[in-house]
Amino acid sequence: MTEVSTDTPMIRLSAVDKYFGALHVLRDIDLEVPRGQVVVVLGPSGSGKSTLCRVINRLEPVDSGSIALDGVPLPAEGRALAELRADVGMVFQQFNLFAHKSILDNVTLGPIKVRKSGKAAARDEAMQLLERVGIADQADKYPAQLSGGQQQRAAIARALAMRPKVMLFDEPTSALDPEMVNEVLDVMTGLAADGMTMLVVSHEMGFARRAAHRVLFMADGEVAEDSVPEDFFQAPATDRAKDFLGKILTH
Repeated sequence: MTEVSTDTPMIRLSAVDKYFGALHVLRDIDLEVPRGQVVVVLGPSGSGKSTLCRVINRLEPVDSGSIALDGVPLPAEGRALAELRADVGMVFQQFNLFAHKSILDNVTLGPIKVRKSGKAAARDEAMQLLERVGIADQADKYPAQLSGGQQQRAAIARALAMRPKVMLFDEPTSALDPEMVNEVLDVMTGLAADGMTMLVVSHEMGFARRAAHRVLFMADGEVAEDSVPEDFFQAPATDRAKDFLGKILTH
């Protein structure tokens, strides 16, 4: 792993709490992700992993605490939030592509509408990104004509087209057939190697070992462990993590 700079964190959460009704989903979360770092978030279902991912670009509002991206506090709403959100690429479990638009149009839409890029420049960059994720030959097809792995790679290209400062991945391979998982993880590993700041909610242990600078283990809405992958996988510090790894790694 290359050394990561220690200037202003790309992501900073301070004392963040989130409730869904009476359910305390995030409990006093403090987290910093430096520029260029890859953080993989692991944990059992219901531990708050996806909610952590979603509050970082305010798809879910927090009940208390603060969030900053690249030193800028996350606005509550309006144009300032839209502008800051444009700097955060998000890749979901479901691909969320526009079914009635071609893959190329899906990728160029954000740069043209939000970044005000010219159509020709947006198209050129989109084709470069589709080449990068290995599906340039699918540019004129519609999402339903692609495999799940190809659709997710298109979704990654669409997020990258906005030139984000940080990429958030919420279980990006969990809806894929097993043989398609690696083609998406390979793209993500390439992004990590290129120095993209990434927060990845995933159950893909191989990716965590290979690409992460840090592993966060969440349980009951709290960050129970925050360590380098080697330490987490070889000597987890908490019983919850040991139990979790025992169940995951024996399957």
